[in-house]
Amino acid sequence: MTYAGPDSRSTVVGESTRTFDVVVVGAGPAGSAAALEVARAGHSVALVERGPFPGSKNVYGGVVYGRILDELVPRWWERMPVQRWVTRRSTMVMTPTQALTLDFRTQDWGRPPYNGATAHRADLDSWLAELAVEAGAVLIPSTVATGLLRDASGAVVGVRTDRPDGDLTAGVVIACDGVNSFLAKEAGMYPVGGESAHLTLGVKQTLALPRQTIEERFGVTGRDGVDIEILGCTRGIPGGGFLYTNLDSVSIGVVLGLEGVRDGGTRPEELVADLKRHPAIAPLIKGGEQIEYSAHLIPEGGYHAMPELVGDGMLVAGDAAAMCLAAGIWLEGVNFALGAGMYAGRAAAAALAAGDVSRRGLSGYRKLLEDSFVLADHRRLRQLPGLVLSDRVQRNYPGFVCDLVQGLFQVDNPLPKPGLRKLLLRSAKDNGVRLRELARDAWTGMRGLR
Repeated sequence: MTYAGPDSRSTVVGESTRTFDVVVVGAGPAGSAAALEVARAGHSVALVERGPFPGSKNVYGGVVYGRILDELVPRWWERMPVQRWVTRRSTMVMTPTQALTLDFRTQDWGRPPYNGATAHRADLDSWLAELAVEAGAVLIPSTVATGLLRDASGAVVGVRTDRPDGDLTAGVVIACDGVNSFLAKEAGMYPVGGESAHLTLGVKQTLALPRQTIEERFGVTGRDGVDIEILGCTRGIPGGGFLYTNLDSVSIGVVLGLEGVRDGGTRPEELVADLKRHPAIAPLIKGGEQIEYSAHLIPEGGYHAMPELVGDGMLVAGDAAAMCLAAGIWLEGVNFALGAGMYAGRAAAAALAAGDVSRRGLSGYRKLLEDSFVLADHRRLRQLPGLVLSDRVQRNYPGFVCDLVQGLFQVDNPLPKPGLRKLLLRSAKDNGVRLRELARDAWTGMRGLR
């Protein structure tokens, strides 16, 4: 029988010769980075991918931040398949009739070593997997890891797959199998229940536009690009929106709290349509032809939602470890996946060299993460995901901010200009904002930013 998906039970196996030193499940950024590091260390490694090629199952509409690639792939910008270099970063707060944008641009981000780039996941993931293969990893596509293999003591010693006679034994399994990781759950590394509270649903449309049109409308030239993050476009459902420029297309969409989608009575595509019609967005995408529509789950619970990262014979990295950072002005995922995968590969190689792949032998992974941005940023910003997705930030603050700024700029002669205090109180009252809660939320935000 061929398995359609992961099973819920591990298989106990006896002593056998290892098929590989390491098996990495999932050829996304985390998995390919892990396989690359293991192969570079001289160990045999299999990179198992359920799609026909790396990136074939991935949908993405965001920015890849490259600093971690400096360490993983020196001068990566000369090789990575990039759409545009992000030189303009905007944060937009909107109501149905208003939009306030904080807009920043710098040409420092448009030259080496760059800061961020838009990229298509099919191109990016294939490139990263090719680097791992060039280093000696064995890519096994069109293969589903259906469960874990354990020895008599309970330690993980490999994975079952949906291929006939497809068991792959290994000293270490690195689970990079994406959000809601079946392997991490089977290993007992995730707490039971409550997963939906930490998940969001990303819905994206890709619209084809001529390259010259994109550059004229977004005010960029050459390979420069724009990243716009949006708050207040989801009818109060926890989440936000985005608009990114590619070379000859734009990605536009929303990210929504899964429980909010369930309870809100509004379909995600309606919110995308709302965003596309908004007067601040419609002129930018006018005439765009839809060439892709996709949706995927995102683990945005942050530090508090992470599973155990280390087990006997097993490590967890990337989205499988809930390492997406969603903390207001920071919306990052691929760089955290790359960092976690790189450190997982190094920890696995060190444990193999020391002859100890137990939880204790693999514990260097956690220390590597804690000493780097991967866990340091998540820990420092751990209160912000809950704040950003709170009802006040989602429902009350966009109107409060937009009304306040509109009042500052509006000219009501012959009436004298109102003072800031009067505007603040009026905007707060009109939008149901309590100043005590506003101060408390501002303090929480500032503590996260310190």
